[in-house]
Amino acid sequence: MDYLIFIFERLDWFGVVDILLVTAIFFAILLVLRDTQAAVLLRGGLLLIALLGILTSLEVLPAFSWLVSNALPALFLAIPVIFAPEIRRALERIGRTSTMVTRRSGQNGDVIDDLVSAVTRLADRNHGALIVLQRTDSMQEYVESGVALNAQVTPELLLQIFYPNTPLHDGAVIIKGDYALAASCVMPLSTSGSLTSTPDRMMGLRHRAALGTSEVGDAVAVVVSEETGAITITHRGRMISNLTGERLKTILRTFFQPAQQKNILTSIFRSLVPESDSSRWEGNP
Repeated sequence: MDYLIFIFERLDWFGVVDILLVTAIFFAILLVLRDTQAAVLLRGGLLLIALLGILTSLEVLPAFSWLVSNALPALFLAIPVIFAPEIRRALERIGRTSTMVTRRSGQNGDVIDDLVSAVTRLADRNHGALIVLQRTDSMQEYVESGVALNAQVTPELLLQIFYPNTPLHDGAVIIKGDYALAASCVMPLSTSGSLTSTPDRMMGLRHRAALGTSEVGDAVAVVVSEETGAITITHRGRMISNLTGERLKTILRTFFQPAQQKNILTSIFRSLVPESDSSRWEGNP
């Protein structure tokens, strides 16, 4: 108690600012690692460090204390290797900060109507589909992994691409503006730890690819489940499932409306859907 009183007596405004700054840094780190496998690693690492700290404080274990004190520097050097994907993702988010006030996207109302028409018809037929809508971040890397199309978006085109057992039905279609750039594109799979905590745990590869795509950029991905025909949309690592055609149209029009009306699209996404809907996988696989 006397020690705590001594600390508070010496605390001034600079000390408060210092504490708040350190708190903000740790909060940002935890925010970046939220819902990822790295969060589990971090929790295990902190518990291990706490345990080692307690053991090394015991004077009856000098050999163990020597071993830990010499091994800890090597463990700290390993942190960038262990958390490399999360560090890269954090730097990408910082780099995209300047594009949060986005320029007008290329999709017009007709393209969105055609897309929603195709998605609802695919859902009625239980034809699986993955459609990625490019926004400000380039997706050229993934476009090159597929078959080039450069075709005007129409419902018939999307229905034909995702017809079962056709050459292009596997993979994603990437749309930029009014054109489908490529089909059968290979998208990154999600590494989010939240996928293992879903109630049904029957997340398919299309949904994992859609969520993974939304984690590495600002693209919007639309998925149709091959099992149930459920329509799902993902953005910024969040997923909403069991959408109707009208609700899908409303969300897409909000994402691709002029920037002067809405400038922070993440806020739009969260305002359209309750946090309980947007932060977890609901509905059927």
